[in-house]
Amino acid sequence: MSIEGATERWVRTDGVELCVAELGDAARPTVVLVHGYPDSKEVWAQVAARLADHFHVVLYDVRGHGRSTAPAPLRGGFTLEKLTDDFLAVADAVSPDRPVHLVGHDWGSVQAWEFVTVGRTEGRVASFTSISGPSLDHFGHWIRKRVTRPTPRAAAQLLGQGAKSWYVYMLHTPVLPELAWRGPLGKRWPGILRRTEKVAAGDYPTASLPRDAAHGAWLYRDNVRARLHRPRADAYAHVPVQLITPTGDMFLSERLYDGLERWAPRLVRRTLPAKHWVPRTRPDRLASWIAEFVTANEDTVSRGTAAGAAPGSAPASGPYAERFGGQLVLVTGAAGGIGRATAHAFAEAGARIVAVDRDAEGAARTAETARLVGAPEAWAETVDVSDERAMEKLAEKVAAEYGVVDVLVNNAGIGLAGSFLDTTSEDWKEVLDVNLWGVIHGCRLFGRQMAERGQGGHIVNTASAAAYQPSRTLPAYCTSKAAVLMLSECLRAEFAGRDIGVSAICPGFVNTGIASTARFAGASAEEQKRRQRKAARLYGRRNYPPEKVAEAVLEAVVRDQAVVPVTAEARGLRFLSRFSPRALRAIARIDPPL
Repeated sequence: MSIEGATERWVRTDGVELCVAELGDAARPTVVLVHGYPDSKEVWAQVAARLADHFHVVLYDVRGHGRSTAPAPLRGGFTLEKLTDDFLAVADAVSPDRPVHLVGHDWGSVQAWEFVTVGRTEGRVASFTSISGPSLDHFGHWIRKRVTRPTPRAAAQLLGQGAKSWYVYMLHTPVLPELAWRGPLGKRWPGILRRTEKVAAGDYPTASLPRDAAHGAWLYRDNVRARLHRPRADAYAHVPVQLITPTGDMFLSERLYDGLERWAPRLVRRTLPAKHWVPRTRPDRLASWIAEFVTANEDTVSRGTAAGAAPGSAPASGPYAERFGGQLVLVTGAAGGIGRATAHAFAEAGARIVAVDRDAEGAARTAETARLVGAPEAWAETVDVSDERAMEKLAEKVAAEYGVVDVLVNNAGIGLAGSFLDTTSEDWKEVLDVNLWGVIHGCRLFGRQMAERGQGGHIVNTASAAAYQPSRTLPAYCTSKAAVLMLSECLRAEFAGRDIGVSAICPGFVNTGIASTARFAGASAEEQKRRQRKAARLYGRRNYPPEKVAEAVLEAVVRDQAVVPVTAEARGLRFLSRFSPRALRAIARIDPPL
């Protein structure tokens, strides 16, 4: 199977022919994607398509896989030395005059570590992104250190990784792996990936899988025992390295990369809440990180300095940059206040931002400043969240053009004050349409996309301390926010089994524009303005900045918190709602000084 839009060529080396696919403009920096086991180059199809707009993207089938031929005999034909010969042949064919940027997943990463630590590849590689595949030499030293200096923690780490590596032992047995892959395992593998990793059906895996997996067993037999027993002492990376570690990887422990800075001094670490096959399950996230890292290091190449003379680190430097870097975050009500502050906080953590608001200019300003403070990409979308059809179109556009949202922040809201008898049915409809139905639309549309992707996510709904504090002058607003709080609790229960967290953020008095724009039911135009000015002054004197609410939003996602009261008064009222509701009812009767 060919990758859509790619041109193919064959590169001959060491008696094998390698099938090489290319996308994008060959005049641009070259990114070489190396697949793992038991994959073929098609595992990278979705990542390659996203990178091809900006780079010359090269994928090749490792010897014995996909459309490449296998060595004869198989034994001894898959050593790291021969795989390095293959890589150099491909690099010389596709980018003879410039170093390439290397990306490897699984065994593609294992062999790529060899490529960037041996002397004969110096000058041919500009950067390396490693995903779910350690250097066998580093792994060997990692084992030695824990065996020679045994501690309870070291023993637990060895046993933990040993359990995760069960398949390695199986692949060293003679004949059985080949029989399994060419028989029942090969037929069932696509279904196994769909069930365990939520890998969608499509152009992967290809029909060559049983043969590829049978041949690939020799990757382990030819290299693992030899390197783990006698690891190289000079396995230092001569290029900048970006390490992407899926936190849910069933085959590799995160502890395996402890001390990696010794071997890769110019190291950038990323973590990804996902399982092993991230090229298929999180292609948008990988493409964003790869593009960012390649661009940072390509700049040094273009300036004529040593590749990666600068660390090549991402511009994002805010709290939780490792957690949110490259994630897609959509924030409604992003033109100002809490929404803008939240978009900026995620941008500082390296997230890609979709700023949504019915104020087109305000949303555009938020997207522009998000890019300035660290977002690798940011877009503005003009939508009224109360318009169901408009929200449906937004969800379709975001999924098609930007990817599936990782974090959704339903923040858009409006204020309405006035007694129940002064509030008209139109007033109620307007408040509920924005404050409640806007949240429902967001949760339904983007939550469904998260669920269908099967890789988890998080939804944050902005409620209010008014969600649990009744008020004689805020019946519509309190009702809308109480509904948002209960909706969040219900969704949290429903989505728990899909690894989608749901948090309700409950701010108190925050210095935003909502006070100056809130309507007062039953008041004349002149009285409206007077009350708005007074409310704005009261909020201004409280002067609790929206940036602190944004910090609470990020923390809620990281910690998967259910209900987060923000500000001292919100926390105090939450306490009273749980332990002294009678006191809240007494407070509700007080007429605020407006």
